[in-house]
Amino acid sequence: MRVAAQGRARYYAVVGVAYTLALYLLVRTLSEGMGIGVAYGIWAAAGVALTALVSRFVFKEPITRMMWCGMALIAVGVVLIEGGAHA
Repeated sequence: MRVAAQGRARYYAVVGVAYTLALYLLVRTLSEGMGIGVAYGIWAAAGVALTALVSRFVFKEPITRMMWCGMALIAVGVVLIEGGAHA
């Protein structure tokens, strides 16, 4: 969206396709039986972490130690949430 907002409107199509794909995959995950709390939590957390990583490489934005720690906590949280769903 950042690229599209900077005047490259054709990238809105890419954003639309990406959002549609993400929602489709979320719906598929839910239809396979994963609880909505677990699925949405993982989906949202992964989105935050992946956005930070992509912005590092695409826009050369820095990732600080605290940000790396946050992404590690997201990963640990996802594992704990998923493990707790099956306990």
